[in-house]
Amino acid sequence: MWVPFAMRKVLVSLFAILAGTSVAMADDAGCAAFKWPVTREEALFAAAPAAQPGADLSVGEAADVALAPVDTISFTVPPERAPAAGTFGATASVAVPPEGELQISLSDEAWIDVVQDGKAVKLAAFSGMKTCPGIRKSVRFKLAAGPATIQLSGAKKETLKIAVLAPE
Repeated sequence: MWVPFAMRKVLVSLFAILAGTSVAMADDAGCAAFKWPVTREEALFAAAPAAQPGADLSVGEAADVALAPVDTISFTVPPERAPAAGTFGATASVAVPPEGELQISLSDEAWIDVVQDGKAVKLAAFSGMKTCPGIRKSVRFKLAAGPATIQLSGAKKETLKIAVLAPE
């Protein structure tokens, strides 16, 4: 009688260990499943300073942006995806470098539009994962060198970490 009980105990313990290992591996695979590495964002988000809506963002840095209700924001152009009522957003300025490419990554779910010369710019590439803790999406835009406006909308939380990087 003791052998089957002991065997059951061993099997339950092994199952618990394997289940825990699988969850840990799934979390690691979540971030590794992006189309491009997001390790820079992970490091930047850990120390992202607070920023207000309308902030000037710098390429190579991240910020923890305070958002406002979307119905109080004057977007340069209407967001491509209409934000749901009760969601949050913000705008921010960025100087696009001569290379003209930006990679914008967010910590949570939100819509990203980039506006340059009064027009929304179509994104060049998208990657998103719901299984990566702390990073939800990363998008790339091909732009002209000079000023641009980043529009965030449809966020469900009142703050959002954003990293603006040159693609690797």
